[in-house]
Amino acid sequence: MATKTIARPRTPVASADNAQHPADLLENTLSQLEALLWVCHGEDIDWCSGDGPRRLDNLLWLATDLARKAGELFQLSEKARLGAPETGG
Repeated sequence: MATKTIARPRTPVASADNAQHPADLLENTLSQLEALLWVCHGEDIDWCSGDGPRRLDNLLWLATDLARKAGELFQLSEKARLGAPETGG
């Protein structure tokens, strides 16, 4: 069986709004989800051969994306919190 080609950068990009085509974003997300579900199954995972290295790469990519998005959300929430008028008590 042929291996699947994943249309994604080898390293995470700085922002999620890099004008990627929706089909590429969907393929990226599906690849990450597939890796996460594969790991959750957890039975007889060989990280060193077969699909293991590719799945591990996708799982680490997912973790990096989530960490970056969490950081961006934190920055937005801090800007909103600091910019919001204080309600006196």
